[in-house]
Amino acid sequence: MKHLTEYRDPELAKKVLAEIERTATQPWKIMEVCGGQTHSLVKNGILTVLPSHITMLHGPGCPVCVTPLHLIDKAVHLALEKKVILCSFGDMLRVPGSEKSLLEAKAEGADVRILYSPTEAVNIAKQNPDKEVVFFAVGFETTAPANALSVIHAEKLGLTNYSILNSHVLVPPAITALMEDSESSIDGFLAAGHVCSIMGYWEYFPLVEKYKIPIVVTGFEPLDLLQGILAVVKQLEQGKAEVENQYTRMVKEEGNAAAQQIIKQVYEVSDQMWRGIGTIPESGLRLKPEYQLYDANLKFKIDIVEVPENAECIAGFIMKGIKKPNECVHFGKKCNPQTPLGAPMVSSEGACAAYYNFSKIEI
Repeated sequence: MKHLTEYRDPELAKKVLAEIERTATQPWKIMEVCGGQTHSLVKNGILTVLPSHITMLHGPGCPVCVTPLHLIDKAVHLALEKKVILCSFGDMLRVPGSEKSLLEAKAEGADVRILYSPTEAVNIAKQNPDKEVVFFAVGFETTAPANALSVIHAEKLGLTNYSILNSHVLVPPAITALMEDSESSIDGFLAAGHVCSIMGYWEYFPLVEKYKIPIVVTGFEPLDLLQGILAVVKQLEQGKAEVENQYTRMVKEEGNAAAQQIIKQVYEVSDQMWRGIGTIPESGLRLKPEYQLYDANLKFKIDIVEVPENAECIAGFIMKGIKKPNECVHFGKKCNPQTPLGAPMVSSEGACAAYYNFSKIEI
């Protein structure tokens, strides 16, 4: 299959690995921002074959994992107390709130539906004019255009029973927060290819200039990741700090102008709470005033305050690259997919889920 099998070629992978080994003369810590990249690194065994002095840190690029705890509580409240049809992507259902998850709410009789697209939720609202329909709009820049389009579509249809519970976060401010963290020890980044397919990589030039770190836009297949790691290592060894694009088959510097315009039409930048990390200035997207009729927070006047994280969960340290999932004393024991302490154990992009499902490490 073109553009798939060639990026999984074991012989080519061996050659790139050998070049990484020859190039890296000192220890380097590289963070892959995206949870999808984390899963690929673990599932394909890349972490076990890299030189021992190359350490991969797992970043906060799992949108489900960084969704604030109180927002899960709001979704549960809407489903159970307000009796809305609560629509969501599947991996949000098992994420624990302060008291229960959406899956537990569904077991109690709430109308919680798993969808693959927010436009499906708009269609449900059209088909059920006597019911309120709320889509749990979570994600990075990648899913923002589709969620924005659902609002535009609902407005064109004149629907008054559709709204979104919004939690959109942005990658560049997160990189800034990581680099400003006193515990940070990141030497370079692999940027998420799917985010850059929407936004391009022009936003990374100021970060490279300010923090003197290499950022390489990278895909998700084994060779994508190995080539990205090699590119970062080459820059570090040469004392360079530049933005590179390994994912040229999908990403252009300017990104997707049409998708960016849709985001700008519906959303405006705002401060955002990141679960396990805290509030990052100008790191989120909220609906503009002209679209606030579709804001579930305002529509249902939800008054649920922020609640403290589970003190036993170290997800924040993991997503900042300070610890690895297997360094948690509860990993695979008290915290597992059946009884998760935090979102990274049940999200399809969570680092803890990747280690639990694919890693051979001792637990």
